[in-house]
Amino acid sequence: MFGLGTLINVAGILAGGCMGLLFGKRMDRRYQETLISACGLCVLFLGIGGCMEEMLKLSAVGLVSSGSMMMIGCFALGALLGEWLDMDRHMEQFGIWLKEKTKSEGDTSFVDGFVSASLTVCIGAMAIVGSIRDGLFGDFSILAAKAVLDLIIILIMTASMGKGCIFSAIPVGLFQGAVTLLARLIEPFITDKALSNMSLTGSMLIFCVGVNLLWDKKIKVANLLPAVFLAVGWAFLPFE
Repeated sequence: MFGLGTLINVAGILAGGCMGLLFGKRMDRRYQETLISACGLCVLFLGIGGCMEEMLKLSAVGLVSSGSMMMIGCFALGALLGEWLDMDRHMEQFGIWLKEKTKSEGDTSFVDGFVSASLTVCIGAMAIVGSIRDGLFGDFSILAAKAVLDLIIILIMTASMGKGCIFSAIPVGLFQGAVTLLARLIEPFITDKALSNMSLTGSMLIFCVGVNLLWDKKIKVANLLPAVFLAVGWAFLPFE
């Protein structure tokens, strides 16, 4: 079935969110705060692991680093573009709108939970590649695997940050659904190099989400999102 992978992924997020909500209600505030720190630490190392996987390659002389110029260029341009578009503010406004519509005015962590969870589960190569394969071949295996990972991540985040995390299913559904619909147009641009660049920049953004979870909001991660798309274009530059 066309688009089944995204539906499975959304269902996984909703299931994880519901379980996390039930689990979180049974915990005192101090347990929730400790769980937020644990979640932030895990997200931090997910980002570090993804970065190291793409940057460090084994050669005849040992480990060599690559992608530094791409990383600096894409994040510098992406930060300027994202700040101009002010994507972080738009995401927060959408979170505030959801908070009002769901009558969650008393939930002080609703918006932070929504934004952090959305960025964590939306960013990454699995979302792009899985959606393209789903759109081209009806192969939802990658998105099904992502659904299991997202279920666990959202379960933990919802238990510690509240029900705002559950609504990360909305941007995931919209983003992956759009990629699935446009799969035939996007597929020629997702070369091995473009995928590697996207994985590196996406992992760096996941690392930034972990930083925000551990030390409050220090980085406007949404304003850095254009770097991921610029990284795909970077792969086609003549000096790559």
